[in-house]
Amino acid sequence: MSILVIPARGGSKRIPRKNIREFCGKPMIAWSILAAHEAGCFDRIVVSTDDDEIAEVANQYGADVPFQRPPELADDYAGTVPVIAHAVEWLSARGACVDEVCCLYATAPFVRPEDLRVGLDQLRAERCEYAFSVTSYAFPVQRALRVLDSGRVSMLYPEHANTRSQDLEEAYHDAGQFYWGRSSAWLSGQPIFTSTSTPVFLPRERVQDIDTLEDWRRAEWLFREMHAGHGGGF
Repeated sequence: MSILVIPARGGSKRIPRKNIREFCGKPMIAWSILAAHEAGCFDRIVVSTDDDEIAEVANQYGADVPFQRPPELADDYAGTVPVIAHAVEWLSARGACVDEVCCLYATAPFVRPEDLRVGLDQLRAERCEYAFSVTSYAFPVQRALRVLDSGRVSMLYPEHANTRSQDLEEAYHDAGQFYWGRSSAWLSGQPIFTSTSTPVFLPRERVQDIDTLEDWRRAEWLFREMHAGHGGGF
């Protein structure tokens, strides 16, 4: 059984109520739910939340909210792995035979159904513990700068001051969209960013963190441009 879990707590601070705030005509979480339905690879789509209003919106768009997330997993310090493990434990205790579990963030409006399917295919084909979305840095990380207390700057990696950009190793970062994992990996608390994981590559133009109002405005602009002429669908 393959299930999707969307973690969506109610206490977001930087953008209040961001999981259900309207984004390009729909509550933010709706875009993740709709993509999951269109992917067609989930036996069940579950939202893990501590918030009644989020639960109601999730139900309206076709997701299940079979439990209320406990308070200790809904504060500012709750990690993704324990939250997903809780959902797996809850479902398994009620007879579900859970094999693969995908965590999809509620604030991932750029996720595409085909990317979710690719993640599941990679998890199965490569026999890894996790398969998750990544994208490349737009600028060589070896050329990163730090700002000193004096207000001046220095290189984080001064040994690469004269290295040609084309000779530097390309670096990647978590795209913050989805994380496929075997149920055993979630339940054992195995970390995601290790050699037991495989990357699902996404183009940079389809990756956007949404942590501030500036991020939100940029994401809406990108979304509208990408979906212009497609009726707002995927």
